Parts: sequence; C-alpha cells; structure tokens
Amino acid sequence: MRTRILLLTVAILAAVAFSVTAGERTVTITGAEVTLPEIGDVAENFSLFGVDLRYHSLNMYRDSRAIVLIFTCNHCPVSIAYEDYLVKLANEYQPKNIQFIAFNTNPVDKVARDGFPQMIERAEEKKFPFPYLYDETQTVSHAYGARRTPHIYVLGPADGEGRRRFIYIGAVDARHEEPFYLKNALEAILAGEEISPRETEARGCTVKYRTRDERVARFGYDVFAK
Repeated sequence: MRTRILLLTVAILAAVAFSVTAGERTVTITGAEVTLPEIGDVAENFSLFGVDLRYHSLNMYRDSRAIVLIFTCNHCPVSIAYEDYLVKLANEYQPKNIQFIAFNTNPVDKVARDGFPQMIERAEEKKFPFPYLYDETQTVSHAYGARRTPHIYVLGPADGEGRRRFIYIGAVDARHEEPFYLKNALEAILAGEEISPRETEARGCTVKYRTRDERVARFGYDVFAK
C-alpha cells in the first residue's frame, strides 16, 4: 500500500511539474496547438461512440440542467485515482438532472491501454454510471482544449437554440483536498448561485495528441486543420 501511494504521489508531482496555468490559453502538446476556451464560450456539439455501443452527442441531453464533461483515459494514474470519486459524484448529481459524460482522449496507437476494449473493461469494472466515449480522432478533445487527464468542463443550461456555454473549466479539486472545485460548482448550480472560482488549473497526465505527421498518415489529412 505504501509503495502504491508513493508511486501515485510521484506521478501526480510529475504531472504538476509540466502543467500550465489556466491563464495560458494556447499551448503546444506533442506538436498539436491546443487552445483552452473562455468561460462563456459556446461548447461545440459532438457525436462519439461509447462503451454502450451507442453514439452520444450534446443534443441527446438537451433537457439536462447542466453537463459535466470529463476528459480522461484508462492509463493515467491521476485519472485512475479520481475514478471512484467521479463515479460517486455522478451517482449523487445525475438524479438531480446534471449529466456526466466521460471521454477517452488517447487513441490506442498512442497508448495501448487506452484502446476501446480496455475502455469497456474499465467501465464495467468501475460501474461507470455515465457514457464513456472514445475520441479516436482526438478532434473533440482538441476542440475543447483538453490538456490533462482528468480535465473537467461544466456546461450550463441550453439556451433557446440548444447551445450550452462553459461555466467551469479545470480541476476536480485541490489534489483530493478542499476546495472541491467540481462539487462546489455543482452545488452552486443547484442553488442558483455564482460559481467561484470558474476556472482552475487542471492537473494530471498530458493528453497524448498525435503529431501533425501522425494525423496525416492515419487520416489522409490533418483533422485538426480548420
């Protein structure tokens, strides 16, 4: 147990050492330029395949009061350390009409343990109460500016045109201690209060983005190009 805790601590410290502050909107990760959205920006819709063998999109959850997006993966020790807590939060807040959705940001050609069959196994093992989607092209992760696993995005209620805006971006909490940023944000939503802080620094493993050459080789063109 002590060895496991030590390894986890080292992994977390290593991840934090390479982190960037929330104020840096654009960074380069393995050759991919990644831009973090601003609070209040409109979230892009998506359609991705999940471990339940169905496609999921934002539009499927148009009646949800808010949506929590978790950009994560199978292999990262920081993500693994948060899985039970995020499952607990989902079981607490989804009955209150706050939908959780998780994304695997890392394709199998970058990390073997992040393949789709392994996603199914993890979701079954941990009894994920939310969709777990495979972002195989990484275009959703890139569009949302995901940098770390886990990276949390909370979307507010849909407007008259079905658009949702970012109301919280960042970490789950302060390394498993107070302040519990995500939980506090969800409580503020339910109470009709202002979320504070609205943005924090995500801590965890870097998203394993393909380089431009790898994207072109796999898809025939750069899927990140506008």
